[in-house]
Amino acid sequence: MILRGIIPTTPLPSLRLKLKPTRNVTASSSQTTVSKFSISDQELESRGFILRRTISDLDINHLNSVFVAVGFPRRDPDKIRVALENTSSLLWIEYEKTRRPVAFARATGDDVFNAIVWDVVVDPSYQGMGLGKAVMERLIDELLEKGICNIALYSEPRVLGFYRPLGFVADPGGIRGMVYSRKSKNKKL
Repeated sequence: MILRGIIPTTPLPSLRLKLKPTRNVTASSSQTTVSKFSISDQELESRGFILRRTISDLDINHLNSVFVAVGFPRRDPDKIRVALENTSSLLWIEYEKTRRPVAFARATGDDVFNAIVWDVVVDPSYQGMGLGKAVMERLIDELLEKGICNIALYSEPRVLGFYRPLGFVADPGGIRGMVYSRKSKNKKL
C-alpha cells in the first residue's frame, strides 16, 4: 500500500505472502468448532460488527474520514468510488451502532495469479480489537480460494510487524519491489 497518497522517492518495503496453513480450534463440552480466523464471524457480530464484501452500503465519505484519521490525505470521493468499482476483492467492517465503516482492506489484480492489497485501515478508535487482522485474514482467504498465490502489498516500516504474523515476508528470495517515481523538475540539488 502506498501510504499518504504519494509515491516516495525511496521505495516502500514490498511484502509478499508466504503461505502457511493456520486453523484455530475451539473446543467446548458440547462441540468442537474449527475456525480459520482469529476472530469468528459470530464473535464479531456479538460485538456489534458487521462484515461486508460489497460497496453497496459503504458510505464513501465515512471511509474517506477513516483514511484521513490514519494519516492518508483526503481523497476525491468520485475517484474512491471508481477505484472501488475496479477492485476485485474487498472487505470492510461496519459498526452496527454507528452504521459507519471501522475497518477496510481491498485487493486488485488479475484474479488468476497476482493480487496487491491496498488501503488496509482501521479507525483509530477501534484499533487494538483485532479488526485489522479480521479483514486481512478474510481477504487473504478469499484470494487464496480464487487460486491466487502471489499476494503482495506495500507498507510503512512502522507496521511491518502487523503483516508478518499474517504470513507476509519482506523481499522473499531476494526479490525486491520497485515503484515508478517521477522526479520533480523544480527540485533543488
